[in-house]
Amino acid sequence: MWYLATSTLRSTTHKGKRAGLEMVQTHRAQRRRSKTAGKEGSCHVDEESAYSSSPSTYHTFHDPADVVLLRSRLLSWYDEEKRELPWRTLAVTESDLNIRTYAVWVSEIMLQQTQVATVINYYNKWMKRWPTVQDLAAATLEEVNQMWAGLGYYSRGKRLHEGAQKVVSELKGQMPRTVDSLLKQLPGVGRYTAAAIGSIALGQVTGAVDGNLIRVLCRLRAIGADCTSPAVTEALWGLANMLVDPERPGDFNQAMMELGARVCTPKGPLCSQCPVQAHCHSHHKVHVKQETNSRKLLGKLDRKPSALPDIEDCVDGRTCPLCPSEPWDDALGVLNFPRKPAKKPPRAERTLTCVVVRPGEEGEDEYLLTQRPNKGLLAGLWEFPSLLQEEKSSDTKQRRALCAGISRVLGTHLTDSLLQYVGEVVHIFSHIHQTYVVHSVRLRDSGTQTHTENAQWLTRSALQEAAVSTGVKKILKLCDSMQSQKEQTSKDGKRQKSTGPKKDRKPQTSKKPRLNAASGGGGSGSSSSRQLSLSSFFTTVKQEC
Repeated sequence: MWYLATSTLRSTTHKGKRAGLEMVQTHRAQRRRSKTAGKEGSCHVDEESAYSSSPSTYHTFHDPADVVLLRSRLLSWYDEEKRELPWRTLAVTESDLNIRTYAVWVSEIMLQQTQVATVINYYNKWMKRWPTVQDLAAATLEEVNQMWAGLGYYSRGKRLHEGAQKVVSELKGQMPRTVDSLLKQLPGVGRYTAAAIGSIALGQVTGAVDGNLIRVLCRLRAIGADCTSPAVTEALWGLANMLVDPERPGDFNQAMMELGARVCTPKGPLCSQCPVQAHCHSHHKVHVKQETNSRKLLGKLDRKPSALPDIEDCVDGRTCPLCPSEPWDDALGVLNFPRKPAKKPPRAERTLTCVVVRPGEEGEDEYLLTQRPNKGLLAGLWEFPSLLQEEKSSDTKQRRALCAGISRVLGTHLTDSLLQYVGEVVHIFSHIHQTYVVHSVRLRDSGTQTHTENAQWLTRSALQEAAVSTGVKKILKLCDSMQSQKEQTSKDGKRQKSTGPKKDRKPQTSKKPRLNAASGGGGSGSSSSRQLSLSSFFTTVKQEC
């Protein structure tokens, strides 16, 4: 159930048997148009309405009986194999329409770009703390960010909070009741999310096309063009609206998503377990190709007819905007569909960051955190003092700039010589390859205060519960690891000193003992030289700060 950002929702919603009758009539009309187009020998799909104006039956379902059979097979499989998920249970058991709509909305936003297994725990905690839209509206953004910490794509939580406040202040506490109103009135709700909430929570007869359905539908109907193109997008929405079961629209959409998540997977599809295998053009084509290649290999191409008839092809795949532009690849099989455009590589960024520590009043160390801006990446979250590195600026200059920023926060003066290098942490965002260059400094004055807004001192336990990103926790883990290595090296050194021979020990006057990287040694230019500062990590700064 992932978010698919597209244009406004053009499909209207209908209910019950009336919708089913209208769809059958539509199918028959499309079938008549298909036959006419077949005689003309062309397969054209209008960019404005790729599905409805396409005369090709190859990429759609021209027989209403076939649609009914697919629905029956899919829903029977879903009833037997579906996963028990908290939002599904709530959607079935909650009688209050407002709470049910709110609960499905929360689940759909959380599931955008995030795996089901990751969401379950967050969802349960969220619904326990804010069981109604009114509860969420009364929360602060800081509390929401804290609850969302670690889930990623943090703007989603902010939009949920904004939406809840809008529902309470502008809609009198009532969640929108139609797909169109969900789309127009809730921030962060797009075409797919509105359709999913509408079908699951409100029982509206509408398809819902997410990443899973793109894959399933493209394979079912051998749609191999760029799945992000307008023609394919509209064709897939047309298919979804045609196939959705008018009696069980929410279950049908969830069944399609379940099929894509567990059977018709991106890289290892389990075709033998697919309940709608008989309807799949891609699966059929694989078998036809395999038998044809086998007969060619055995030299029997003209001796024995194929047990599998060749599949119906698009009338004119050369001009059809739904057919693949690249030739079929036998090695890929059903993975020939869908075809996605090549992703742009994430841009690389390096960020200088410093873990500033002071002794706490009760003996527990406290860490300095600053708050990010309210807009942009990781908006409103807390982090260690940081500075985005510039390519044209020297390391020394940027270290000084970071120290100057920390000094302003603390109302004191730090020099860059006090920063101790710890190491590097890599964290991958969807569009950024982020490398944190980590330093540390320990202050010895427990009374050092912050002198700017959006800065605070937190103990280790408080930091773990705060609204911080996964990157911050990775940085803290690196510091812990380096500190452990330092302590272990120190213990090993003391052990060797206490057990070494006392007699005939020659004093070393001309040579200094070699120290490993963890204790601050290493030759100049070696890889260990970058770790020279670890011996003094978390040690008392000589200078008063």
